[in-house]
Amino acid sequence: MKKDFLHINNFSVTELKLLIKRALTLKKTKKPPAVLKGKVLGMIFAKESTRTRISFEVAMLKLGGHAIYLGQQSTQISRGESYADTGRVLSRYLDALVVRTYEQRDIEELAKYSTIPIINGLTDLHHPCQVLTDLVTLVEADKKLENTKICYIGDGNNMTNSWIEAALTLGLTLNIACPKGYEPDSLLLEKIKKHSHILFTHDPEEAIKNADVINTDTWFSMGQEISETKKESFKPFQINTCLLKQAHPQAIVLHCLPAHRGEEITDEVIDGPQSMVFEQAANRLYTQMALLEYLVGKKRRMK
Repeated sequence: MKKDFLHINNFSVTELKLLIKRALTLKKTKKPPAVLKGKVLGMIFAKESTRTRISFEVAMLKLGGHAIYLGQQSTQISRGESYADTGRVLSRYLDALVVRTYEQRDIEELAKYSTIPIINGLTDLHHPCQVLTDLVTLVEADKKLENTKICYIGDGNNMTNSWIEAALTLGLTLNIACPKGYEPDSLLLEKIKKHSHILFTHDPEEAIKNADVINTDTWFSMGQEISETKKESFKPFQINTCLLKQAHPQAIVLHCLPAHRGEEITDEVIDGPQSMVFEQAANRLYTQMALLEYLVGKKRRMK
């Protein structure tokens, strides 16, 4: 039976921990097993990409498979073909499909009518592949999932939503700070009210206090208009040396990239000794390898 990865909570606690472990094992493996030999991954991207596209293409290559990249404008979706019909057809050609688009409902429809695994490469609502990578990175940094205080500061966007899902699924201690008017998805905010291990606040200093992991993202997601008013609202939420001092002295800093240096994060922090931003970016490859191996490989089992 096929399995999709549209949300973090599509996987159980056991599955997430196995994927994290497998990604770190693959990172140490000089010659990965060619478990995807003869398999083909399709990639439909309506949004620009560096890390997501390249990591998936290289992951398929390293596992013995092949990837086909399609900009959305080069498919019949751009002329009105439904995601349902697209899913029905592409399921007959491909072994899995990564989609990077705007509306979450589009990828949900695609998954409903596809017989192959559908992977969410990013929507406006969720970014599960990135948050799975972030979990890999913090475990690599010897931050145990069970007793690590994670802090997310910035826009209440797809990253925030996927972090909330990760915290709900894994029982993570998560503090979130967003400016007023830029909160995460309202349904998720309602859910976290029942969980004392997840804090939402409009105060970045409250959120970052004694945190072990600090995460942020750009203030303007793809497709959003640049607004000076929004920039002013977000200035107190910048990850800089002053704010970082309030975290745990051994805290690590993450950013999913691309970074707008001088806005959501300063050069001193992103290039500083506590930054794992570029190791985090490197881990996209090994996380995608583990994910593809699990979803597309002949045996959905990892030791």
